[in-house]
Amino acid sequence: MENYTVDEYALCTRFKSKRKKKRLVKEDFEKQLIQLRKLEVELWKKRKDLPLVPLEIPYQKGWQRNFKLRDDIARSNEAPFYRELLEKINTWQFSPEKSFKRKKKRKRRNVYVEKIQTVKEFSEWEWRSPKLELTEKEKMHFYKRERWCSNFKRYKIHYVFNEPWRYVLRVSPYMITHTKMVDSDLESEIQLLDNYIVNHNLRNKINRLIHGSSYKWSYYEKENPKEISPIKNKSLHALYQQYADEMIENHGK
Repeated sequence: MENYTVDEYALCTRFKSKRKKKRLVKEDFEKQLIQLRKLEVELWKKRKDLPLVPLEIPYQKGWQRNFKLRDDIARSNEAPFYRELLEKINTWQFSPEKSFKRKKKRKRRNVYVEKIQTVKEFSEWEWRSPKLELTEKEKMHFYKRERWCSNFKRYKIHYVFNEPWRYVLRVSPYMITHTKMVDSDLESEIQLLDNYIVNHNLRNKINRLIHGSSYKWSYYEKENPKEISPIKNKSLHALYQQYADEMIENHGK
């Protein structure tokens, strides 16, 4: 009678080899991580879809600045046209100071200069997009302009409004009248899931499975609790080995 090894005997039978068992356990573990990610995204979406609740006492949080139609233009016959156009090209800025000034360094000194605000300009891609809301009559009030782009190191085309004098800036208090509804049960689930992922250092592993690489986002750049508390000092390998032993034991049964 010939002698066979365990692996050779497994190939001739319906039993799984030791290597295949480890591979199946690893695949199952990765599927569990993907399910954790799906659950996390679902919980985030539920929190995002929570409605706004009006505040009993609104409060001011800084100032806001946007454009309005000039008084003499508002009294003219063309007011409806330019008012409708303004709804499509208006811009907003927010600042804690009413002066809307920002700090800038000049000759080794910090000076305050006013922020520049203009109506919306359209890139060449936006101008050719079928989703552009401008009518043909409104497009006639824009001109083509080339501007140097320091990010792409080349000139880029923009379409600029040719009559900005028809609008003036308006500064008004920025009032907070609503707040996001807080669901304590939902926040508890999110925090519980986040604690599990962070404590076992699974974030990079999940990112590699989902995105193909481990992203170093500032949102995830937190101090690892397992490095703080020796009680939580369980490495990913130890967690995986424990999970693998349980799965092999279950397959054996």
